[in-house]
Amino acid sequence: MKQLRFEQMDTEELWALHLRVLQALDEKLSAEKAVLEQRLKQLRERSAAPAPGASEVRKYPAVLPKYRNPSDPSETWSGRGKTPRWIKAALASGGKLGDYKI
Repeated sequence: MKQLRFEQMDTEELWALHLRVLQALDEKLSAEKAVLEQRLKQLRERSAAPAPGASEVRKYPAVLPKYRNPSDPSETWSGRGKTPRWIKAALASGGKLGDYKI
């Protein structure tokens, strides 16, 4: 690369050199950005894929109901989770949970 003597260049030559440098920087930065974006895309695809042998959703066994509403046999409860209204009402009226066991 030849040595440039900036002190000897006039303003127009310096400005033209400035524009060439900006253009070269823009091209190099654009190329580097494209390479980095491609690598980022590959990393995202790799991290989005599930690990081999790992299931996405954990399978829980089916839980059978333990309690049934005598006035409406379609209403059942396994004893897990939020207590249904019919159990709460039955317990409030003096019933025992064992009275509703299946």
